[in-house]
Amino acid sequence: MGHALCVCSRGTVIIDNKRYLFIQKLGEGGFSYVDLVEGLHDGQFYALKRILCHEQQDREEAQREADMHRLFHHPNILRLVAYCLRERGTKHEAWLLLPFFKRGTLWDEIEQLKDKGNFLTEEQILRLLLSICRGLEAIHAKGYAHRDLKPTNILLGDEGQPVLMDLGSMSQACIHVEGSRQALTLQSLGCVLYAMMFGEGPYDMVFQKGDSVALAVQNQLSIPQSPRHSSALRQLLTLMMTVDPQQRPHIPFLLTQLEALQPPAQSQHTTQI
Repeated sequence: MGHALCVCSRGTVIIDNKRYLFIQKLGEGGFSYVDLVEGLHDGQFYALKRILCHEQQDREEAQREADMHRLFHHPNILRLVAYCLRERGTKHEAWLLLPFFKRGTLWDEIEQLKDKGNFLTEEQILRLLLSICRGLEAIHAKGYAHRDLKPTNILLGDEGQPVLMDLGSMSQACIHVEGSRQALTLQSLGCVLYAMMFGEGPYDMVFQKGDSVALAVQNQLSIPQSPRHSSALRQLLTLMMTVDPQQRPHIPFLLTQLEALQPPAQSQHTTQI
């Protein structure tokens, strides 16, 4: 179950016979921690995700998360560099070594722009959305669905290409992606599009007012008017946020529409923002 790991000296570990130096803590949440480490064999930075496993079920879930990463070799899906399980007394830690994205997440980008009074341009939005859809298409092709799609779970590469992460949410989502099941993904994708267009989630104000988000999603979303966005983009958002799940477009339809809307000179797989 994974490769051998040892702590060699203070601040260094070996994974897959390669030594990594601890640089700093990046974050933590629940029963997991993420550290920035440097590969002493290649000088590259990596994110080391450590999951505390108290029971056998925890170890199985961590293994499934690693397995989900290994399923995909796609530029818009986060790849797994290495995986191992470490014993700590009667407990274990599952370690996932992942690429480090210094630009952070799509939400980080949106927030930084908003702090300066700016927003993503429509051209940037269309390129990002196209690449995100290509990642989702690859996930759906394997019979899975991303259960937690949101701007904080989309990383940005050095050239701005979006990369889907948090594949652990797919661990028990092996489904036939059709009908209402895919529609759930499309509504989440619609919320991502809304955030890219307006710098906030579609139901943020509802939540802040103390009103029911559960009730709000049962009503057709009112799309704010903005001269920054074309009618074609607004129409896509309206379709994705349609209340009736059966009326929401599927990924193949969105890909066709987005490819047609790309600027002619830059309708490529790479996304730059």
